[in-house]
Amino acid sequence: MNAIPGAARAYICCAVLGALACVLPVSALPGPLDADGPWPAVLLLGTLYALCEAPARCRFLGRSVRGSVPVTAGSFFPLLLAAAFLLPPAAAALVAVPGALCGRVAQRPAGVRRVWRAAQLAIATWAAAQAHRLLDGPAALGGTAHPGHAAPGIPDFPYALLPAGAGALVFCLVLSALDGGVFVTAERQPVRTAWRGLLGRSLAPYGAHALAGLMMAVLWRSPYGPLSALFVLLPMYISCWVFAQYHRERAAHQATIRALVQAVDLKDRYTRGHSERVGRASAMIARELGMDGERLEVLRFAGILHDVGKLGVPTRVLRKDGPLTPQERRVIELHPEYGHEIVRGIGFLGEARLAILHHHERLDGSGYPYGLAGAEIPEFARVVAVADAFDAMTSTRSYRRARPVATAVAELRRCAGTQFDPRMVRALVRALDRYGWQTAVTSDETGSGPEPPPDPPLEATPAVAAGALLGAPRKAPGTPVAPRRGAPRKNVPPPLGPDTLRRTPPPGGRP
Repeated sequence: MNAIPGAARAYICCAVLGALACVLPVSALPGPLDADGPWPAVLLLGTLYALCEAPARCRFLGRSVRGSVPVTAGSFFPLLLAAAFLLPPAAAALVAVPGALCGRVAQRPAGVRRVWRAAQLAIATWAAAQAHRLLDGPAALGGTAHPGHAAPGIPDFPYALLPAGAGALVFCLVLSALDGGVFVTAERQPVRTAWRGLLGRSLAPYGAHALAGLMMAVLWRSPYGPLSALFVLLPMYISCWVFAQYHRERAAHQATIRALVQAVDLKDRYTRGHSERVGRASAMIARELGMDGERLEVLRFAGILHDVGKLGVPTRVLRKDGPLTPQERRVIELHPEYGHEIVRGIGFLGEARLAILHHHERLDGSGYPYGLAGAEIPEFARVVAVADAFDAMTSTRSYRRARPVATAVAELRRCAGTQFDPRMVRALVRALDRYGWQTAVTSDETGSGPEPPPDPPLEATPAVAAGALLGAPRKAPGTPVAPRRGAPRKNVPPPLGPDTLRRTPPPGGRP
């Protein structure tokens, strides 16, 4: 425990003592040979929970299991909640200990983390069992007669849902509270932010676990006995497998995005880190516009990948220090079309492809590559254009200092209606007032500034997974038709676009 801060060691010791206090009363329960005692259920549930967690630690079995079925913390919580509904609190707490000690730990020190996990789950299961008993949950499950309701041995529905829900809520509250304490003591997170979001993200999955645990408890008390209760784990396990597949697909998407962004950053050293910040700013605007989680995620991808077409631009042109020739300018102005072609086959990007293609269009029609105007410009492209220009102005480069946020906002407002969509500009201003913004160094300078504030976590919803897996048509509705080969382009002066603001070149400089 030498690598663990002193405050965290003390916190873990207190949790272990609390878990011991929860488990010790089990010695006062009827002995193992007593037919009315809880020990057969304790042994069966505890052994089953340990067996479910053990494959993750097996060198050969765990490898094959993790390749097809998730073995992660929380996959088997229905067993613990069933124990909380069926057993006395001390016996229910004991069920969690063997499985927690056998579970897989990804980080070191593994022994301390397993002890902490065992103590945490024992306390949470004990508290859930207490809440369940406080609302007469055992009687509602048919253990004894519930006054004025069902007869003995018959579950009392829908009343049985109330104590089960209370037990699941307490289970979730205790786990969230203990996790927040670890963030404060071990990771030194601020107290005001350590618990933020923990409870909200846990309520839905723990509610589903509680329903599965309640079904197990009802079947356990039924004439079919404990064996029938175990079949509840099968659909729950399949659900976990589907959810894990979605997360693997999502991780693959993120890896694809990261690889493309890294390639752009390596090629254009002047805008290193710019793509990630444009993605963040785009997501901030999307939240102010009230976009749902699925579209917000795709828009964030659009912001991150908006300059991916620079991979098709010669490096000597991107890194040229002096003014660009008209021919070099035309080459750089092709990068939106290059980007659209690069991501055309990536189905999960959806509307992001149109943003990549049109983020240099202007509201007055003087932009490129197609000179679209007003509502002809896709919504995502109008968002990314504002985010791109804002970060370009507020980023420090090797050849100039960043403009203040207020100056950049004033410039966006000045260009609203001609270059930028006023609605998107107003949304960004509101987001800046709410979240703030900090500039960062994006060139190859020795120092580096702080990153912009991170986005609040996106909810992982089945809708996002379904959209990602189903993909999108190669040409979404509203996609402009490319001009015919040899068709003349509009002869307009270079717009005050994000790239212009980035380089602020002399006449004849970069677009």
